[in-house]
Amino acid sequence: MEALWTRGACSIREIHEALPAKDRPAFTTVQTMVYRLEKKRALRCVKRISNANIFDAVISRDEAHTRLIDDLLALFDGHAKPVMSRLVQSGKVTLADIREAEEAVKRIAKKGKT
Repeated sequence: MEALWTRGACSIREIHEALPAKDRPAFTTVQTMVYRLEKKRALRCVKRISNANIFDAVISRDEAHTRLIDDLLALFDGHAKPVMSRLVQSGKVTLADIREAEEAVKRIAKKGKT
């Protein structure tokens, strides 16, 4: 998805080549992922040049992040507290991150009052 978000419409070959050479998955693995993402309607085939399909992202990076977070929260019955607790314990969330989140909550609460 990152290749499509940064480069725009690409063939599977271009997506494959956009991945870092070190630890690059096989072309067929990328091809499988592209077709699965197409089936999930995260991307679509926009044109065909010879025998190469050109794909483009249907969902934005922000929409993808929202879907992932929603799926993650669903694993915890919709409760954010255990997720946040695990992130803090693992060191993945800093005090600055928490403060930024607090400010975002305050802004959202303020919008709700007006």
